[in-house]
Amino acid sequence: MFPIVKSPLIFKPKSQFIRTVYGYWRIGCRDVVGHGINGSANYKDDALFPFPAIRFKENTRDICALREKERGDWRLLCCEEKKELYRASFCQTFAEFKAPTGQWKFIMGWVFICTSFAFWASMFCHYYVFEPLPSSFSKASQKAQLRRMLELRVNPIDGISSMWDYDNDRWK
Repeated sequence: MFPIVKSPLIFKPKSQFIRTVYGYWRIGCRDVVGHGINGSANYKDDALFPFPAIRFKENTRDICALREKERGDWRLLCCEEKKELYRASFCQTFAEFKAPTGQWKFIMGWVFICTSFAFWASMFCHYYVFEPLPSSFSKASQKAQLRRMLELRVNPIDGISSMWDYDNDRWK
């Protein structure tokens, strides 16, 4: 369904391109080797989609010579040539792009900065912006309100007054 470019010397017209917003004028002379994520010709190192649609590097004379040599016996290739072939197709190994970056330290630093700013802003608002709480919020006032509710026998069936022992003047 999609054309595969096998040589960098073959130029495909703009009418023949992979379903993408880029097209061949954007990917240059890199080989299209697969479908890609959602059919787009792009490159990304991703563990969930390990085979990108295009090769990482453009083809040069050295890489083309290695690709010709690759078609033969792989035992004739030295370790450095195999690594160079891999680096022509992929930017990083799995171990490299899955390695921790330490970015969590940066994120946690900003979380602490924002949290401390929010704390100091709330302290400023508490002391300089908001009015003081009414006197009815004090513990003594709340105890007096509760005592008055008990004396008035508020909710005697299943409310607060039902839990008060009026004979012994304590909670049941």
